[in-house]
Amino acid sequence: MSQSNLNPLGQPVGLALDGWNAPPPPSRSSLVGRHCRVEPLDPARHAEDLYEATAADVEGRIWTYLSYGPFGSRADLRSWTEAAAEREDRLFFAIVDEADGRAAGVASYLRVSPAAGSIEVGNICYPPRLQRTTAATEAMVLMMRNAFELGYRRYEWKCDRLNAASIAAAERLGFTFEGVFRQATIFRGRNRDTAWFAIIDRDWEELRSCYERWLAPGNFDADGVQRESLSTLTEPVVRRRLASW
Repeated sequence: MSQSNLNPLGQPVGLALDGWNAPPPPSRSSLVGRHCRVEPLDPARHAEDLYEATAADVEGRIWTYLSYGPFGSRADLRSWTEAAAEREDRLFFAIVDEADGRAAGVASYLRVSPAAGSIEVGNICYPPRLQRTTAATEAMVLMMRNAFELGYRRYEWKCDRLNAASIAAAERLGFTFEGVFRQATIFRGRNRDTAWFAIIDRDWEELRSCYERWLAPGNFDADGVQRESLSTLTEPVVRRRLASW
């Protein structure tokens, strides 16, 4: 159950946030890990790599639930990156694979609300070369860590209720499912019910150790195969959290 106090009228109210201050907006700076770098989107540096990475998805599966793409040409993708890099309402990043120094995917911060201490990760595009890689997971951890270290209290993940891959990714990372907003929007001419997930600052302290344990070099064999899955580490954390509600 959510923590609360009683006011002078005997009514339950939320805990006072004594000493809490609104965090700053996230900056356009790089986040560096062992397997990847999360860099502010730069058309000159990233557009060509991103076109080649996304073009490898010949069926176009990565675009089904995204609000942008597909791109029929290098020029189309370059134009999109130029517009996205200038947006003020969301901060786009390229995910650069440290193995070859090439941009392999995209993600962004959006719905940034310093006054509420809330921030969302979204617009995530993982082409085939980035899917199911250690770099893909590390990129999400780097963005999450940055948000909580800035002082945000709530880190959100929202997706189409029918997007099974996104839901599985949120669950693997230890996000808590908070419900479905029915008929939340109209998307590409279709109805979209939106599934909401979140990690809050109290969760982060416990989940951080799960990420560190999973990303540790000793968790991978000589062929790069994980010894212990991230889901194995995060699932008990989520289960305990839900039991305490």
